[in-house]
Parts: sequence; C-alpha cells; structure tokens
Amino acid sequence: MKDALTPLAKAFFGEYGIARHHIDSFNVFLEKGMQRVVREVGAMEPLIIPPGFDSYRILFGKLRILHPVVREADGSSSLLYPMEARIRNLTYSAPLQLEVIPERDGSPGEAVWADIGEIPIMLHSDKCLLHGLSREELVEVGEDPYDPGGYFIISGTERVLMSIEDLLPNLPLFERRSSGDIVARLFSEVPGFRIPHLFERKSDGVIYVSWARVPRIPLAVVLKALGAKTDQEIVERISAEARFVEDIMVNIEVLEDIETQDDALEYIGKKLKIGQGREYRIERSAYLMDNYLFPHVGLGPKFRPEKAQLLGYIAERLMKFSKGEVVEDDKDYYGNKRIKLAGELMEQLFRAAFKTLANDMRYSFERVVKRGREPSPATIIRSQLLTSRIESAMATGYWIGGRSGVAQHLQRLNFFDTLSHLRRVMSPLTTGQPHFEARELHPTQWGKLCVAETPEGSSIGLRKNFALFAKLSYETPEEDVVENLKKIAEEIKIDKYNA
Repeated sequence: MKDALTPLAKAFFGEYGIARHHIDSFNVFLEKGMQRVVREVGAMEPLIIPPGFDSYRILFGKLRILHPVVREADGSSSLLYPMEARIRNLTYSAPLQLEVIPERDGSPGEAVWADIGEIPIMLHSDKCLLHGLSREELVEVGEDPYDPGGYFIISGTERVLMSIEDLLPNLPLFERRSSGDIVARLFSEVPGFRIPHLFERKSDGVIYVSWARVPRIPLAVVLKALGAKTDQEIVERISAEARFVEDIMVNIEVLEDIETQDDALEYIGKKLKIGQGREYRIERSAYLMDNYLFPHVGLGPKFRPEKAQLLGYIAERLMKFSKGEVVEDDKDYYGNKRIKLAGELMEQLFRAAFKTLANDMRYSFERVVKRGREPSPATIIRSQLLTSRIESAMATGYWIGGRSGVAQHLQRLNFFDTLSHLRRVMSPLTTGQPHFEARELHPTQWGKLCVAETPEGSSIGLRKNFALFAKLSYETPEEDVVENLKKIAEEIKIDKYNA
C-alpha cells in the first residue's frame, strides 16, 4: 500500500505543493482583486475645484505591478531577491503604479502613471522573482529548492497569513434558542463591509427584523417600508400558502396606524431616535433601508422589491421551522463555512489602505487649490502612506475588522513545523470561551481538515490544519454560476420532455 501511495503523493505535491492555496489565492488578488478595489473607488472628487472649471475630478484607471526592487541611498535601484531582503532587513515588495486621469468639465485629460506605493510580494507567486526558476537557479540566488513559498518577508522577517474560517455569508441560518424563540442569522457581505442581520419569531408569532444599528422592527413594518401598499401585498410577499394566513395576520395586526410607506419609514426613524422632523426621519430611514438592509442584493431604491422578496422567504422559513417542517441549521457543518485565504485578506487590507490614500489625495488637492493653482495628479500622492499602512498590518498581525494574529512569524523550528504553519486554519471564536460543539470533530471536515493535528489546551479544536491532500477552490464569477445553472435547468426540461 505504501509503495502504491508514494508515487501518487509525489505527483500531487510536485504539481500542487504544500502552500499552493496561498499562492493561487494571492495570484488572484494580484490579477483581479487590486483592480477591483481601484474600480470600486473609481475617482477622487474634490469639494474645492480649481478656478475656471465647473467640475473637476481625478479618475483612477489601470493598476500596474512591477517586479520587486530595492532603492539605494544614492537613488539607484536594482532587482531585489528574497535572500537579500532577509539579510538586509528589507521588505520584499514591488512598486505599484496607477493610471490617473484628470477630468475637467466632463472632458478626460491625458493619463499619467503615478507611483502610489509598494505591495509586499508572496514568495513563489507570479510577481516573485523566484517564480519559474529551476532547482539549480534557486540555489544560485540563495534559496532552498524545497522551500514551498506562500509567505512574505516584512523588514527581514518571514510572515505568513493565517487562513481564517468564517460562516458562509449571504445565507440565512436557522436555530432555536433555549427560550423557545426561533431565529435566523444572516451576514450580508459586499466588498468593503459586512452587515449582520437577525430575524426573530417570538412565542406570540410576531417576527422582528434587526440589522446594522436598527433595533427590532416588526416584519410587516419593514415590508411596508419596502413598498408593500396593502395587507394583501404583504401576504403575497411572505407566502401564497393558505395554511400560513393566520400566522401572517398576527404580524399584520402590529401595523395599527401605519398605513403608508412614509408612515413605516417614520416608525423606523422614531425607533432609531432620529430627530429634526418627520421629513428628515423618513429620508434617513430610507437611506438605512437602501444601503444597509441586504446590501448584497443591491444598493439603492430600485432593489427594494428584491429585498422584500428575500425578507418574505426568510419569514416563511421561520414559520415552517415553527411547525417542524424545517430542521435547525448546523453551524459546524463545513458546507456552511468559508475559508478566507491570503488573497482575500490582502484585498481587505489593500481596500482600506487605498481608500485612505484617495482621501489623502483629496486633502492635498484642496490645499493646493486654495492657493489658486491646479495641482498635478502625481504631486498630490503620498506613496509612503499606502506602503506603511499595509506593512504595519502585516508586521503586527492586526487586521481590518479588529482581528489580531492574522499575520504571524513563520515557524522555522524544523521543516515539518514550517509546512504545518503554512496550512494552518484559525477559527474566529475566542479561546477563552467553551464553544464545545465548535471544538469537536465534525464528519464534514473529513478530507478537508486534519483529524489529528490540533494543539492541546485553550486552542484545541479552534486551531486546525488542512488535510494533506486537501485542494482548495477559489472565487468563481457569478455570471459563470448563473450560466451553468441555466444550462442545467434546460437539460432537466429536455429530459422531462423526452420522458
């Protein structure tokens, strides 16, 4: 058996490697993630514009990543290899250049490539100078040919990003509390922020909705605020089944004096204790509804019907749960989990740093305009700002969202210790709490996580490692998923017709 498995293992690790999940994820970040962040920000629009123009903004275009270099004190620069970065306590990073285009009165000007900072480069990724080198060439540049890569060098120190285990976003998970109340939790996630939603069905049958900083709001009030004009529309939004009519009517009864959409929005505004009159309360409540309720569905008033449809679906599931027709979701089931790899973590960090850079550009631009001059786009960019923000987070391990320990010093006690550290998975749960069920081995972890490797003590079951032959998939474009689902539906339709 051993002789049969050895060639298979050699072939797998020869092609895929120990740290391939980190490297592939980081490559996706370099290829798509960084440009996605630039596209999200889009442009820098100053409040104070140069004299002689009606409108002015600076558009952000393509992003260009160069190879790692080191700049000497005399101004010269040369290619930087990882071993030199280790010896000289340097950061193994590559310069970033952004295409900036001044737009005056709606007319784009000449594009300029500006240096915006440097990004740490993962060893053996596509932009690493070690990528594609043979064993002999790796030895020549001072590298161990057996080193798997998948880590960074920050100020001469090897740092590895932990894979973070998290609950699946944008999907409601249902559970029953010890008090008897039935609840559904949903984390609505879009690039840049994550909004927790809570749906509660009390013992009297009334369903409450809360999200962001909005406290418990009755379900019927939220549906009214989303555009349902009559009681019949509210019923249709939740369920067309006659057996649920009584449960739905219990929720409609709480409307009392709320007859219009504006009444519902004002009710939410009063719950939030928003002052300054009825009109302001309505406007503020509508803004919270359009931008913080189910942001993954869409932002803006035009997505209210889709949000009402999703809300009705969750309400119907809660009622089915109360009748025993829906089973409780298992949060420890690995199908309800997702792993945040190095690429996604770096995208979070780069998004925060780039937005900070854009705000700093606006401040510098307006300061120059106050002196009566039109500044050059390249002169208002402080490249060291983005560089320091990213390097600081990777050196300390303190990440976006208040997480700590995300970037860790790579363990080099022995070769196996290094391999183990590169395949480690961290749970977001605190080690000081019991979390008995989360620490236990779940059947769905088989083949994905190692069933044996976990530390003793407070971290047991919360710090895990990928199984040796586990291979991770990465982001798939939504359009491809929709297209394949349409093909499957069409095939099912054809099969039924032929039958």
